[in-house]
Amino acid sequence: MSNLPINSPLKGPGLTKPGVVILQFLIIFLFEAVEILFRNSLGIITCLAIWIAFFGAIYLGRPGTAYVTAVAPPVSLLISSIILMPTLGSGSFAPTALLIDLVAGLASVSFYLLSGAAVAWFIWFKKERNLNSQSLSSSF
Repeated sequence: MSNLPINSPLKGPGLTKPGVVILQFLIIFLFEAVEILFRNSLGIITCLAIWIAFFGAIYLGRPGTAYVTAVAPPVSLLISSIILMPTLGSGSFAPTALLIDLVAGLASVSFYLLSGAAVAWFIWFKKERNLNSQSLSSSF
């Protein structure tokens, strides 16, 4: 194995919490908009965008952004879906039709949303446990 340094795509410490949220929202919104234009529903393109949003934020975020990395994609997906389904998709602004479209769309991407969130939460809990164990060992 070579010990060549891996250059980070970002110069500096990484994305802040607002930067992570904006990055995740834009990725999910753009990919979902493309998919709704072509398919009128959510599918594999949005699923891949969800995983890219989770793992991209884990990779590009600062050390204190793991919590935001886990929380923001589901909220971003909901907001994007509420905006895009009635406007770009074949949905309507009627509350019952919009809710049916939302439930169907969320059901189609649920595995990717849950698996990405599970990994992000696992990383957050692991980092928190490491921080707590370091603070306890440094106090003795």
